[in-house]
Amino acid sequence: MSDARSRLLGTASRLFYAEGLHSVGVDRILAEAKVTRATMYRHFAGKEDLVVAYLGEADRAMRQHVEAAVAGASSDSDAVRRVARAIAEHIRTEGFRGCAFLNAVAEYPDPAHPVHVAVLEHRRWFLNTVTALLARVGDTPAELHGRHFVMLRDGAMASGCLSDPGPIGDTFLDAVEGILAARST
Repeated sequence: MSDARSRLLGTASRLFYAEGLHSVGVDRILAEAKVTRATMYRHFAGKEDLVVAYLGEADRAMRQHVEAAVAGASSDSDAVRRVARAIAEHIRTEGFRGCAFLNAVAEYPDPAHPVHVAVLEHRRWFLNTVTALLARVGDTPAELHGRHFVMLRDGAMASGCLSDPGPIGDTFLDAVEGILAARST
């Protein structure tokens, strides 16, 4: 990745997450990234392509966090707990503003729009990944518990940027323990 593209994507990502996708203009991104409009258009067809690239980076980061959590786990249940702890820790980070994907879909409600499609692809991957992890814990079908996990995560993400994230993270972790207990019976 070229230095200019990296600066452009890094700046856009920071601004998009902190302030929203529609509220941040291209001129501001260019000024803060210290790149020209021509440089931006060499790397991205337009702002919406930059938004999709931002979501792609967020998706890659989430996948890496999940892979690292699973790789360091001592058991299948521990893998689920480690993924949940990574989410709870993310909620507790300085400047947390909720889920980048839920924020994006709120701004791009058209299901055919590339931004919306990128969100749905990420969410499909996450649901499938969590469901597969939960399937390794217990003998019953894991689809319902996978959906519960994702819904709990979504609620924790929304609540974590509206109130004190510490108790929200703890409540999320307690709920995941409930899912694991239900899987183990």
